[in-house]
Amino acid sequence: MYKHIFGPVPSRRLGMSLGVDLVPKKVCSLDCVYCEVGKTTKLTLERREYIKTSIIKEELSDYFKNNPDPDYITFSGSGEPTLNSDIGEILQFIKKNKPNIPIAVLTNGTMLFDKNVRTAIKDANLILPSLDAATESVFKRINCPAEDLKIDKYIQGLIDFRKEFTGEIWLEVFILPDYNDSINELQELKKAILEIKPDSIQLNTLDRPGTVSGLRGATREELQRIVMFWELDNVIIIAASPERKEIKSYRSDIETAIIETIARRPCTLDDLTKILGLHVNEINKYLDVLEADKKIETVQEERGVFYQNRDK
Repeated sequence: MYKHIFGPVPSRRLGMSLGVDLVPKKVCSLDCVYCEVGKTTKLTLERREYIKTSIIKEELSDYFKNNPDPDYITFSGSGEPTLNSDIGEILQFIKKNKPNIPIAVLTNGTMLFDKNVRTAIKDANLILPSLDAATESVFKRINCPAEDLKIDKYIQGLIDFRKEFTGEIWLEVFILPDYNDSINELQELKKAILEIKPDSIQLNTLDRPGTVSGLRGATREELQRIVMFWELDNVIIIAASPERKEIKSYRSDIETAIIETIARRPCTLDDLTKILGLHVNEINKYLDVLEADKKIETVQEERGVFYQNRDK
């Protein structure tokens, strides 16, 4: 059992994706109200070796030796991967050992103001940053950033990275009704997007409870109206769907294990992670499908959000 790599997980966008988690749960530069991994426990802009690089390399080497190649290797996980100061070294290690496997970096994009970060990930094939706000007030309300992180600095980092990076950038915008869907905010987001020049803009929304109660996901119709309002050619809607089950890495045994576990008693995301011995991101992929299929539901209890079977 690996501690810092997980999967391959069934990814709608990346097929069979092997995850590499470079920071402990949940070290991040943001504390987004919609985060399905949970509240940020260490809100920081400090870059350091949060997990020993030698251990991550050992796990990767063992995986490469004993498993077929995934479609992608993705830096993602329980926090912000670019906060790990050795992300560049690990990326080059993968490039040297598996030059034919493309590398993706799933990042909130906040650290791209730092030239060292931009240099560290410039040899990746695909960067998937996020941008949910373009004004300071909305940025603070929805993303709850670390101290000293301002929206202008954040957006400028994305703009600078686009000028230097030769791979693809898929910019994710997470829409939360009553947070960032006003006409003014959408106009400001469009201005920022036009400056960043991503290859793709991917609209997403809430599937399951975040860290703040009372949130709701945007409907398909609301997301479609935003696509029409922006009038940009490269906007797609990626809100979750049960189609992930068609991906070859989708494992019905994991789906069954989740259903059987919560049939005994409702569980939190942390409970499921501990009981099943799977990474939080991997569990989340299957919860997406189970909720879309209406097989499970969430209930808010004193200890947090619990998952239970629908037929209870």
